[in-house]
Amino acid sequence: MFDFSILTEWIHSTLLGFMPQWLAVTTECVLIGLVLLLTYSVLALFYIWFERKVCAAFQCRLGPNRVGPFGLLQSVADMFKILIKELISLKHTDKFLFALAPYLVILASMLAFAVLPWGNGLQIINFNIGIFFLIAVSSIGVLGILLAGWSSNNKFTLIGAMRSGAQMVSYELSIGLSVLTMVAFAGTMNVVEIVEEQSNLWFIFSGHIPAIIAFIIYLIAGTAETNRGPFDLPEAESELTAGYHTEYSGIHFGFFYLAEYLNLFIVSGVATLLFFGGWMPLHFPGWDGFNAIMDYIPSVVWFIGKAIALSFVIIWFKWTFPRLRIDQMLALEWKYLLPINLFNLVLMVLIIVYGLHF
Repeated sequence: MFDFSILTEWIHSTLLGFMPQWLAVTTECVLIGLVLLLTYSVLALFYIWFERKVCAAFQCRLGPNRVGPFGLLQSVADMFKILIKELISLKHTDKFLFALAPYLVILASMLAFAVLPWGNGLQIINFNIGIFFLIAVSSIGVLGILLAGWSSNNKFTLIGAMRSGAQMVSYELSIGLSVLTMVAFAGTMNVVEIVEEQSNLWFIFSGHIPAIIAFIIYLIAGTAETNRGPFDLPEAESELTAGYHTEYSGIHFGFFYLAEYLNLFIVSGVATLLFFGGWMPLHFPGWDGFNAIMDYIPSVVWFIGKAIALSFVIIWFKWTFPRLRIDQMLALEWKYLLPINLFNLVLMVLIIVYGLHF
């Protein structure tokens, strides 16, 4: 399987050939930033189209089918439309915090986006506490949502922000414990090492029953963390207009919109990393011929394909289940998911100590 570190090292050595080291490092940072922004934008546009198509299929419709082949350019047209929309300035609002909020939301998803290992040797940040960093930066987004709801000086936005804060803080516990369960099984918080340990068998297969329980809880909590149905109470249109971003327009609304879809990809990407081997192909011990065929598929294709497949499941949730009430949503976390998660963590530790896993 191709190692992308060969390509990145060649770029680094080429830049060092005709410029000083400080300038080469600066140039690399700018290039990485541009690639990250481009990938972020393209992926968000694809996810918007993807969800509209999946939603249409569930509702026996066609979805976007006019602008471009299969409606692929519909999201691009919507992007240009939102870019030329007027930024409305409201009276009696905290203008600085009102403008800052969407940037905090987009910053959280961008930082989390940068930690994911996209392929063999293809990662922006790699250090020994990668999972800890990922959990830490992903919690910044709730600050932007709370600021957006409060600074808008609108009772509907404030209610939506408070709902979102309660929801995200609650379900972060379940996400954290699910991740901790798999970190205990892997024995490291380095995302590259976690992927490499799944070279023979993905954790969802080798981690026994606790890995399956952790994956199911992670999927439920991840859906709630991204404010997606049936946990979309912060944006409940029938109750709160558009929730915490009711007063936003133009590109500021676009930031919230993009962050929601990128958070969907990040949740799916982390699940891929922890449970389904990240960019690692599907291998079975002893199946040498099958494993060799799987190695021909590029590592980037494996990672993106798994993440999109898991995103489809989360989208499936939204268009299948009705919206929960706020008390039902919080009861699900505190009365059921959290106790099960704590028990599951202890069970995983016992399995590791006594060597009962595959």
